[in-house]
Amino acid sequence: MGKHHKKLLNNLEALRKSADLTQQELSESAEVSRKSINAIENGIYVPSTVLALKIAKTLKCSVEDLFQLS
Repeated sequence: MGKHHKKLLNNLEALRKSADLTQQELSESAEVSRKSINAIENGIYVPSTVLALKIAKTLKCSVEDLFQLS
């Protein structure tokens, strides 16, 4: 399920911007490429559980704050 999932809502971009982080800064903290962050924000890629947890930790939120099923 690494590709786009129609029922997955994604708040990553809004939460990243609220944290005043660039895609590059978030990608470095989460140990992935900036392109990966961009793909997640655009709903092209569904992150692994480990990556979702790393992003949530960096943004000081829960995975549920980042992603929800519609």
